[in-house]
Amino acid sequence: MKHGIVFPYGSAREAADMAREAEQAGWDGFFVWEPVWGIDAWMQLTAAAMQTSRIRLGTMISPLSRMRPWDMSGKIATLDNLSNGRVTLAVGLGAIDTGFTQFGEVTDRKLRAELVDECLDIMTGLWRGQPFSYSGKHYTVQPCEFMPPPPPVQLPRVPIWVVGVWGKQKSMARVLKYDGWLPSAASDAGVMQQGSFSQVAAFRAEHGDAHDIIVEGTTSGDDRAKAQDVISPWREAGATWWMEATWNTMGDSAALLTRVRQGPPGT
Repeated sequence: MKHGIVFPYGSAREAADMAREAEQAGWDGFFVWEPVWGIDAWMQLTAAAMQTSRIRLGTMISPLSRMRPWDMSGKIATLDNLSNGRVTLAVGLGAIDTGFTQFGEVTDRKLRAELVDECLDIMTGLWRGQPFSYSGKHYTVQPCEFMPPPPPVQLPRVPIWVVGVWGKQKSMARVLKYDGWLPSAASDAGVMQQGSFSQVAAFRAEHGDAHDIIVEGTTSGDDRAKAQDVISPWREAGATWWMEATWNTMGDSAALLTRVRQGPPGT
């Protein structure tokens, strides 16, 4: 199992400093959230790339329904080249209570899902090179030879992790097209939450080892035995990445730095 740290909030300079600390402490990945309006995630990751050499860099998550796919394609390819192939893209529909309504973004779930699918189609198509054309319900793209950016370093593409709702056919079909699953499921009350151990194990049993499975939570950096108690059931179920979800340190950079320097729970 690999271990990522989530950077909850801060400037690009702070992200770069924290990514450097995370790499030195032995974390495998450094991930930032992508807001509707706020500090730009890709600027944070670019700054982090300039201060690191090994650690993977990515988002948790990118709500693609509100993004232009050609713009995202160029940003991600540029960062993948800068970082020498260290980018991971995590995508989903996004949480609409993070500014979607205030800025007039699409909130309808079905429409957002359609936009995410078309965005992924276009991004991966552009990464494969020209000529590329696309005709969808929401986007149309014609071949363009005008100053195309270099393709990503990683082949066949930048790894894409997808939020998938357990038991929802279309949602899980989206997961299977790409490289990783961020497990989600509805509680008995209908509230979306992280999927369960049994769901992760069932996915792994059905689909083998072709996909990463990414789960998140918090562990104590002071007690390795307790940390192992938290992550071991996920590892045994088949999860391949543990995300240390440090949302509780938002606004407290000292607490975040302490947890980062304590290192990943698997060590």
